[in-house]
Amino acid sequence: MQQGFSNNQACRIVGINAKTGRRWRNGRRADARQKAAPPVRPVVPPSDASRCLRVDERIYIADRLREKASVRAIAAELGRSPSTVSREIRRNRTDGTRGQWHYRPHAARARADARRPRPKPGKIAQSPELRDFIQNHLDRRWSPEQICQALRARFPNRPEMHVVHETVCEALYVQGRGELRRELATALRSGRVRRKPRRQAQQRQPRFRDPMVMVSDRPAEAADRAIPGHWEGDLIIGKDGASAIGTLVERSTRYVMLLHLPNGRGTERVRDALIETIQSLPAHLKRSLTWDQGSEMNRHREFTVATNIPVYFCDPASPWQRCSNENTNGLLRQYFPKGTDLSVHPREHLDAVAAELNSRPRKTLGWATPAYRLHELTASPSNYLGSSLSQG
Repeated sequence: MQQGFSNNQACRIVGINAKTGRRWRNGRRADARQKAAPPVRPVVPPSDASRCLRVDERIYIADRLREKASVRAIAAELGRSPSTVSREIRRNRTDGTRGQWHYRPHAARARADARRPRPKPGKIAQSPELRDFIQNHLDRRWSPEQICQALRARFPNRPEMHVVHETVCEALYVQGRGELRRELATALRSGRVRRKPRRQAQQRQPRFRDPMVMVSDRPAEAADRAIPGHWEGDLIIGKDGASAIGTLVERSTRYVMLLHLPNGRGTERVRDALIETIQSLPAHLKRSLTWDQGSEMNRHREFTVATNIPVYFCDPASPWQRCSNENTNGLLRQYFPKGTDLSVHPREHLDAVAAELNSRPRKTLGWATPAYRLHELTASPSNYLGSSLSQG
């Protein structure tokens, strides 16, 4: 154990029980029933004692390199992976002139020790240009993944400007980093400054008086998103449940439309707002509507009679059956936080928020925007439908 082994490793090497090893380590006197502690002597360590190379292993590598041994031969003799030896030589060698290099074991150990301290300065902190780009787009409410894709598109030949979205999240969440302003964490769509486990599914509202058609009976064309015109809807609720905003998301394009409900979320008001919004769409974009079992859709039959659009309802506690709408509601909470009065927002503000969401690039659309995809539908619906069916 003085050589750096744990109690269990040392006991395996000596060939004794771990409990006996603890007695020897703690200096207890051995009685007649116990093995006497042997004298301390050097032990040949096994190859898997540590993932880090030791000084004697680095000396052995240097000696064998002078003998022109191959990396695989050295690795086999040490009981290490060839990639471990190759990486050690590549990272810790001393480069000379004319492309020559030498491997010096003690200098290699010094380089490895210098890289070991944590935490290390992040990539964002080392580049003011990168940090400013990320901060600017977080202010515009872009997600970390959207920012990373924009960096690769804007700077394709500059790898120092490429990061993954986890790097951006760590710069925001980890305390003491100082790479991004702490107040930018509130620009994330979750609105949190630290990570939090997902919540359990909320309880569903009672079923309706009129018979419901469940989502399992929805046409297959809506499930595979091959044909546009199938919508998902829901409400985001304000303070004390007194106000709400309706949300509609088209499954194929992820296009967002918001319902203005300044006078509450009664069944008649939700029905009238839905009819008014849906009637502004062209005929080929009015095929179906999927909703949860909220009481605001108690007049779903009247909506179907007025618009000729069937309404399908999700199973209880199954939000993934309206995944596009659930994701959109999360995005909207960045504009309409929980616990606030949603009735104060005029229709013009709702239209501006919807336009901003529809102008964002989406990963699921190949980084195109929902507005662009919807423009393709309204410009030439027959061409789009033909290409969608062929892809499906």
